[in-house]
Amino acid sequence: MIRVPEVRVIADDGEQLGIIPFEQAIAIAEERGLDLVEVGATAVPPVCKIMDYGKYKYIQSKRQQEARKKQTVVEVKEIKFRPKTEEHDLQTKMAQIRKFLDEGDKVKVTMRFRGREVMYANAAMEKLVGVSKALGDAAVVELEPKMEGRIMFMVLTPGKKKSAK
Repeated sequence: MIRVPEVRVIADDGEQLGIIPFEQAIAIAEERGLDLVEVGATAVPPVCKIMDYGKYKYIQSKRQQEARKKQTVVEVKEIKFRPKTEEHDLQTKMAQIRKFLDEGDKVKVTMRFRGREVMYANAAMEKLVGVSKALGDAAVVELEPKMEGRIMFMVLTPGKKKSAK
């Protein structure tokens, strides 16, 4: 697939063989039982390396798998309230929020208003602030409570609040 008359060749042990004709580079690679792989296509002349291409691809895929293993995915869980949610139900939902935070997930706390309930937005704001204060030892407020249409929400992240000195 290489279509140039001359290439700069690097041997499998890292030694530079210099600029040689393409056919000779292929012959050297076949003599060693390896492949000629273009690694620097933009250089003049292009840089090619003699290597075992199958082994190279295998090592690359293993590196990508290791990188994916070490990568952590933070999920955003959502807990929904209503302005008329009673205290016991509120405590149950706060326990669920604490569980999500302990697992390392972010939590979006949503309060949905129906009909005329939107008149009690101030009381609902106080309720959300109370939830964030109750979870203060396990959560940090990432996004303060705010109103969008008929929904009020805030976002909590895992972590401890830093004390101000």
